[in-house]
Amino acid sequence: MAKQKRKGPEVTARKSKKVKKASTEETPQAPEATADREEASPKGEAASRVQDSDPELSPEERRVLERKLKKERKKEEKNRLREAGIAAVQNPPARRSGAELALDYLCGWAQKHKNWRFQKTRQTWLLLHMYDSDKVPDEHFSTLLAYLEGLKGRARELTVQKAEALIQELDEAGTETAPLGKAQRLRQVLQLLS
Repeated sequence: MAKQKRKGPEVTARKSKKVKKASTEETPQAPEATADREEASPKGEAASRVQDSDPELSPEERRVLERKLKKERKKEEKNRLREAGIAAVQNPPARRSGAELALDYLCGWAQKHKNWRFQKTRQTWLLLHMYDSDKVPDEHFSTLLAYLEGLKGRARELTVQKAEALIQELDEAGTETAPLGKAQRLRQVLQLLS
C-alpha cells in the first residue's frame, strides 16, 4: 500500500486562493448583467460551474463556494426587486399567543386527543394565570380544575403553597379590595388540592 502525501500549508493556501478566485470570477460587477445571465441560465448551472471550474476542489470547498454563490444570487435578486420598486415582502408567520396555546393544550387534554402530550411550558402558563379570569375564561376554568386533580409532585405542592399565600394576602388586604372571582378561584383550587 502506497503512502499518501500529507498536504502542506502551501497546498491548502493555493486551494483557498483558487476558491477566492473562483468566487470573484463568478460575481459579476453589474447587476444588469446578472439579471440577464440568471434569466438565460437555469439555477443548477452555478453548481455545475463550481464543479467545472476546478476539479481539485474538495467537496467541502465546493459546498462553501456554492453557498457563497447562492447568497450572492439572493442579494442580487433583492437589489433587482428594490430597483424595480417592488418591496420584498416577508410576512412573518402569525404566532399564536401563549394564552391561546395553553388553552388549546387544556382543551386537547380534556378531549383526550391521541396526539396530546404533556408540555411543561403550557402547564406552567396555566398555573401562573389560572386565577386571572381574563386569561383563563370561566368556561375553561372547570376544565382546568379537572386537569389540576392529576397534578403531582412539586407542581402540586407549589400550587397549594402559592394559593395559601394568595388567600392570606387577600384576607389581610380586606374583602373590599379583593376581586371576588379571584378569591373564589383560589378557594376552589385549595379545596381541590388539599
